Amino acid sequence: MVAISKKRKFVADGVFYAELNELLTRELAEEGYAGVEVRVTPMRMEIIIRATRTQDVLGEKGRRIRELTSVVQKRFEFESGSVELYAEKVADRGLCAQAQAESLKYKLLGGLAVRRACYGVLRYVMENGAKGCEVIVSGKLRAQRAKSMKFKEGYMIKSGQAADEYVTKAIRHVLMRQGVLGIKVAIMLPHDPTGKRGPKTLLSDTVEVLEPKEDIIPRQPAPPQAAPVQPAAVPQVPVQQAPQPPVPQPMAPPQPMQ
Repeated sequence: MVAISKKRKFVADGVFYAELNELLTRELAEEGYAGVEVRVTPMRMEIIIRATRTQDVLGEKGRRIRELTSVVQKRFEFESGSVELYAEKVADRGLCAQAQAESLKYKLLGGLAVRRACYGVLRYVMENGAKGCEVIVSGKLRAQRAKSMKFKEGYMIKSGQAADEYVTKAIRHVLMRQGVLGIKVAIMLPHDPTGKRGPKTLLSDTVEVLEPKEDIIPRQPAPPQAAPVQPAAVPQVPVQQAPQPPVPQPMAPPQPMQ
């Protein structure tokens, strides 16, 4: 094995992933291709293909997957048996931006109106529990003049670390008869503590309102009873009676003179 610097290794891994993803996007577009994951083990390299219709990816008796394995081995010059391809079904296609972009692409190729196709994708995504969805279609939609149409529903964040964790995006190009249409699909995933349907981490501005607790009033001890207060004795003051006026005595009649 040839020694390689870390910088060159990271660049080589990124180029390998980009080329592999482009190959599978073109080959498995009709099978609902929704991404690829590369796992390197000491024994072999495992390439896991996520798609909505895994049976079509495998092919009859596994013929299709063996053909793809052979193509990857010859293109990247892997040794025989050192690379293995697997097909994995998308757990929730309503929350997968790549699957919805492919679905919208084939709706437009089938002749469905742009507005009706986009609203159908929005409704399906929101019914599957997404927090928000945005679909942008640009190009020559009806007339010769190109324009862009944007369809939005729900809550969608655009910047910050949370946008990298919560928002999944996909871009597809549709080769219509009058020209090329561009499709952008962005889906904001819900919060999932288990990490299966969405990220585990909460949004930084999430506020949780707790239910108020019942107020428990402690029983206070009764205050000690004081002894009854006796009223102070009021001194008895002798009442002096006012002197009575003298009663006039009747006067004796005058005696006659002799």
